[in-house]
Amino acid sequence: MTETNPLLQPFNTAPFSQIKNEHFLPAIKQLIKDTKDEINAITENKETPTFENSVEALERTGEQLNRVTDIFFNLNSAETNEEIQKIAQEVSPLLSDFKNDLLLNEALFKRVKSVYDRKDSLTLTAEESMLLEKQYKGFARNGANLSEDKKETLRKIDQDLSKLSLTFGEHVLAETNKYELHITNEEKLSGLPDGAKEEAANTAKEKGKDGWVFTLAYPSYIPFMTYADNRELRKELSLAFGSKAFHNDEVDNQEIVLQIANLRYQRAQLLGYDSHAHFVLEERMAETPEKVTSFLDELLQKAKPAAQKEFAELETFAKELDGIDQLQKWDGAYYAEKLKQKRFNLDDEKLKPYFELKNVINGVFTVAEKLYGLSFEEVNDIDKYHPEVKTYRVTDADDASVAIFYADFHPRAGKRNGAWMTVYKQQEIKNGNNERPHISIVCNFTKPTASKPSLLTFNEVTTLFHEFGHALHGMLANTKYASLSGANVYWDFVELPSQILENWCYEKETLELFATHYETGEVIPMEYVKKIKESAAFHEGMKTLRQLSFGMLDMAWHGADPSSIQDVKAHEKEAFEGTKLYPNVPSNCMSTSFSHIFQGGYSAGYYSYKWAEVLDADAFAYFKEEGIFNKTVANKFKNHILTQGGTQDPMELYVKFRGKKPNPDALLKRAGLI
Repeated sequence: MTETNPLLQPFNTAPFSQIKNEHFLPAIKQLIKDTKDEINAITENKETPTFENSVEALERTGEQLNRVTDIFFNLNSAETNEEIQKIAQEVSPLLSDFKNDLLLNEALFKRVKSVYDRKDSLTLTAEESMLLEKQYKGFARNGANLSEDKKETLRKIDQDLSKLSLTFGEHVLAETNKYELHITNEEKLSGLPDGAKEEAANTAKEKGKDGWVFTLAYPSYIPFMTYADNRELRKELSLAFGSKAFHNDEVDNQEIVLQIANLRYQRAQLLGYDSHAHFVLEERMAETPEKVTSFLDELLQKAKPAAQKEFAELETFAKELDGIDQLQKWDGAYYAEKLKQKRFNLDDEKLKPYFELKNVINGVFTVAEKLYGLSFEEVNDIDKYHPEVKTYRVTDADDASVAIFYADFHPRAGKRNGAWMTVYKQQEIKNGNNERPHISIVCNFTKPTASKPSLLTFNEVTTLFHEFGHALHGMLANTKYASLSGANVYWDFVELPSQILENWCYEKETLELFATHYETGEVIPMEYVKKIKESAAFHEGMKTLRQLSFGMLDMAWHGADPSSIQDVKAHEKEAFEGTKLYPNVPSNCMSTSFSHIFQGGYSAGYYSYKWAEVLDADAFAYFKEEGIFNKTVANKFKNHILTQGGTQDPMELYVKFRGKKPNPDALLKRAGLI
């Protein structure tokens, strides 16, 4: 008897323990076929196209396919291996082809267009209108109006792009996993906190080595760059980190970067757009590359004088302290930390004992309860893809089910760097039933050791709040259609729920809820809270400049014709010119590991972190005026922003919440730049 494929059976929560790698390819092939049958049923319908039999029917197709591909690609990010990566290379072109079959299906487009052309005479709700608009644009913006030969060209480009971005990510992960800094002489660890040393000793043990091993995973890399006194070793680690996939070897990404940029440009041209950025930004709050560039330039004018002043001060400090004549990139975090300690008498090592991961999780849950009436119960009856994953049932004040929440906190070989939120099941209202979502966050926080639990840096605390803000957007979703639910919003609006939640980390009222010493239970001293607050704007000019440089690099790759670019590094260097503080490092190249724009969804969209900061600073100013746990303001934020997903224009939603458009001065004021 052949074994049944769990991915082809109905399931509520993802059946991780039953899934084998060999289930994915046959399941995805079968589900593509099933979805095509569902689409054929729409196109072969002899009745006049209506919203229900065409637009809504299309929205409801492929639900199992979406869930299975979500499971697959989430595993490829959080728990991958060579076999999964190989399957991804097979699956991606299949899905790319399928997407194109859908978007280039003339009969289907005709039916949607027929409804769209009569939209003014139909009585549609705001959400139904948005779904119709989104579907029509989805076809029109992706080649439905092209001639047959151009449609074929588009298919080929999309296939190539899906494979290239996967390969890009595999190369970055391979480079991250390959490098290790192996130290056997304890003197070379001078300056490092005990926790970092213990973590490195554990890593060495796992790798069957004596001494200490440091890697390019953030919880290993960042403490070393921040605290290690040995400048030569900081340099070695920094050069390894900064040159990922830039070694002219089999995992080099230079050619891939050029190919991706050129293919995206060719695709945009084919569809009638000036550049990839013009194509992308048409569906963003920012609307055009010109607006993005002027937004970034305006912030640059405000931030650059502050950044230059901060940098000069850091140079002087390093010279006085250690006779450093030329501050290099591998010195920045080290001397900034020393200067911060001197100025505020505050460092991460003092703070970490108050931020035990378990307590911070409870803290973020308590904030969600005080703002939105949510409760989180850890449960063990939900299947998970790794023993480290925690699972929770989320309920509201009336004990009704809100969501299932997965959380995965520590680095592993099969997990890419960074932190992200993702979805295993979208919220939607179907057959009168409100199907609740399954949401996950994945992070790379400091692991517990034999002597200490997982103690977070303050930066890791804000990261947890950030990702949890995204998770709330997913969990509280309350829309009719899955494609408009939760975080399915304009990309430069998606960071508002995540970034606003970070603000609570700096507030005394919040810290008192969870920041207690892991050994003594003592609440974090108020002088520390005051210093966290004071130090929040420390080096804000330099931090802003760094973010702007990434946004400008993104626009340099996507805002114009890239066909004349031959040298990835030279192009990058030119893009960074206006934001440069440190001397250029010839062996480093950011583009070759800039996963946000070459593997994730941020191409022509990196500016949106700063864009959303304007929104979040303005929105939080409202909370501050009324009280950070004010129920009225929280309900407005929940009802107008968090539950609405992409059902309305984001600026309209924002104005409903705030009563007016955002004021950019709120950001500059918070950052201490005005």
